[in-house]
Amino acid sequence: MSETNWDDVTVLRKRSEHAKVTKGDAAINAARRAGAVVGVERKIIVYIQDAGGTNKAHTSTDHQKIAKLDRENDVTPPPKVSLSVGKAIQQARQAKGLTQKDLGQRINEKANIINDYEMSRTIPNQQILSKLERVLGVKLRGKNIGESLH
Repeated sequence: MSETNWDDVTVLRKRSEHAKVTKGDAAINAARRAGAVVGVERKIIVYIQDAGGTNKAHTSTDHQKIAKLDRENDVTPPPKVSLSVGKAIQQARQAKGLTQKDLGQRINEKANIINDYEMSRTIPNQQILSKLERVLGVKLRGKNIGESLH
């Protein structure tokens, strides 16, 4: 057996020192009075809307990026479906005797998607346009929009 003394201390785990984050001015002033090293950093939250329409918060300490975003006023929206494509979809659908709901069911999309395409209120999706071309039998992309595929 080994001899152990009651006064011996065994340290199993020692916590490492890490920086303390405080948000109040009183805590910062108390640390300064105690002589601790104090660093002050302010973060700015910028909300950017992504393509899906949701807002995402981004924090940044670089003021130049924010100033550049403020200067950019010439943001152009993405192109929407042209009026000629919307008219071609509507005419071909009516010629086949289909409602917007029927056409939507045939291409596995909602009726309001068909309405948005016919009214030129949406950004074109090539997969949906391809489905519409196949079901309606008219050309909706490229030259000669509205002509028969066959």
